[in-house]
Amino acid sequence: MKAKKKNKELAMMKIVRAANRKDEIKTFGKPINYNKVVISKKVYNRKKRKTDHSDDLSFSLS
Repeated sequence: MKAKKKNKELAMMKIVRAANRKDEIKTFGKPINYNKVVISKKVYNRKKRKTDHSDDLSFSLS
Protein backbone atom coordinates (compact mmCIF):
# COMPACT_ATOMS: atom_id res chain seq x y z
CA MET A 1 0.00 0.00 0.00
CA LYS A 2 2.85 2.42 0.73
CA ALA A 3 4.31 1.87 -2.74
CA LYS A 4 1.15 3.19 -4.39
CA LYS A 5 1.13 6.26 -2.18
CA LYS A 6 4.79 6.89 -2.98
CA ASN A 7 4.10 6.64 -6.72
CA LYS A 8 1.31 9.20 -6.39
CA GLU A 9 3.67 11.58 -4.61
CA LEU A 10 6.32 11.11 -7.29
CA ALA A 11 3.75 11.69 -10.02
CA MET A 12 2.64 14.93 -8.35
CA MET A 13 6.24 16.10 -8.02
CA LYS A 14 6.84 15.40 -11.71
CA ILE A 15 3.76 17.41 -12.65
CA VAL A 16 4.85 20.35 -10.50
CA ARG A 17 8.39 20.29 -11.92
CA ALA A 18 7.07 20.19 -15.48
CA ALA A 19 4.81 23.16 -14.76
CA ASN A 20 7.72 25.12 -13.25
CA ARG A 21 9.89 24.32 -16.27
CA LYS A 22 7.16 25.57 -18.63
CA ASP A 23 6.85 28.79 -16.60
CA GLU A 24 10.64 29.35 -16.80
CA ILE A 25 10.63 28.84 -20.55
CA LYS A 26 7.71 31.22 -20.88
CA THR A 27 9.35 33.99 -18.80
CA PHE A 28 13.01 33.62 -19.83
CA GLY A 29 12.68 32.01 -23.24
CA LYS A 30 14.85 29.03 -22.26
CA PRO A 31 15.17 26.55 -19.39
CA ILE A 32 17.49 27.65 -16.59
CA ASN A 33 20.29 25.33 -15.50
CA TYR A 34 20.65 25.47 -11.71
CA ASN A 35 23.57 23.02 -11.53
CA LYS A 36 26.00 24.83 -13.84
CA VAL A 37 29.02 26.37 -12.13
CA VAL A 38 29.75 29.90 -13.33
CA ILE A 39 33.49 30.61 -13.36
CA SER A 40 34.46 34.09 -12.24
CA LYS A 41 36.42 36.06 -14.84
CA LYS A 42 38.43 37.72 -12.07
CA VAL A 43 40.07 34.45 -11.01
CA TYR A 44 43.46 33.67 -12.59
CA ASN A 45 43.18 30.72 -14.97
CA ARG A 46 46.61 29.34 -15.83
CA LYS A 47 45.41 26.98 -18.57
CA LYS A 48 43.51 29.66 -20.39
CA ARG A 49 46.44 32.07 -20.16
CA LYS A 50 48.76 29.43 -21.66
CA THR A 51 46.47 28.78 -24.62
CA ASP A 52 46.11 32.50 -25.31
CA HIS A 53 49.87 33.08 -25.28
CA SER A 54 50.76 30.01 -27.33
CA ASP A 55 48.70 31.34 -30.24
CA ASP A 56 50.48 34.70 -30.07
CA LEU A 57 53.96 33.13 -29.92
CA SER A 58 53.39 30.92 -32.95
CA PHE A 59 52.55 33.91 -35.11
CA SER A 60 55.45 36.01 -33.86
CA LEU A 61 58.09 33.33 -34.49
CA SER A 62 57.13 32.56 -38.08
